[in-house]
Amino acid sequence: AWVKQNKASELQALERLLAQAAAHKRERSVEWRIKGSGLKVRKTMAAFDWDFQPKLDRRTVEELFTLAFVERHEDLLITGRRGTGKSHILQALTIKACELECMVRYSRCVDLIDDLYAGLADGSYQRRMKRWCRPPFLVIDDVGLGQLKRRDDEPTAAHMLFTLLDRRHTLTTTALTSNIKLSAWGKYLGDATLAAAVLDRLAATSIRIDIDGPSYRQHLARQRAGAHPGVEPLLPEEEEA
Repeated sequence: AWVKQNKASELQALERLLAQAAAHKRERSVEWRIKGSGLKVRKTMAAFDWDFQPKLDRRTVEELFTLAFVERHEDLLITGRRGTGKSHILQALTIKACELECMVRYSRCVDLIDDLYAGLADGSYQRRMKRWCRPPFLVIDDVGLGQLKRRDDEPTAAHMLFTLLDRRHTLTTTALTSNIKLSAWGKYLGDATLAAAVLDRLAATSIRIDIDGPSYRQHLARQRAGAHPGVEPLLPEEEEA
């Protein structure tokens, strides 16, 4: 039908067919990369409400999506209150990395640490650690969210995270988000000294973005409550990072 409508030659028809096949192959490749990355929630910056976070430097964030910082082996640390868009940005970066054929792995911090603890239990710790060290781009979301479990005879989460970042330092890129104060990392990770060492590694090579703004999730909760008079929105206490 397209050939008749556009009066295309056989060569033009062949070129169009090959282009469609190439596009389909690329789509399948991107989809395979996304599934393999561990990302469960797919978000893009097209859905990001920039007007809601006027203090956020849009140019700085958009520059991240060239992935030039990954090529330079720089790290990324995004902090801010819950619901300010930190995870949205990292999830969108994960998608972009897959589209640009960059090997990327995504995990929440608590899931990454749980995986390494599982390695201690079954004797696969070193293999699992190497697997986390391998990707050129590793995304660790939500440092400070979720309960970290350990026994007294096991290394702390701080020890594991320090080992991971130390091995990746200047060789690969690690991006993290956190909704707790950096001074609280020691308590959360179980070792103040090693947590300070983790932050020291990040300070040496990282791009730091702090999102100083309101929670978009709380904004949506208020909107829903407004649509149903008499219903109070469930709003958690805010924490500063």
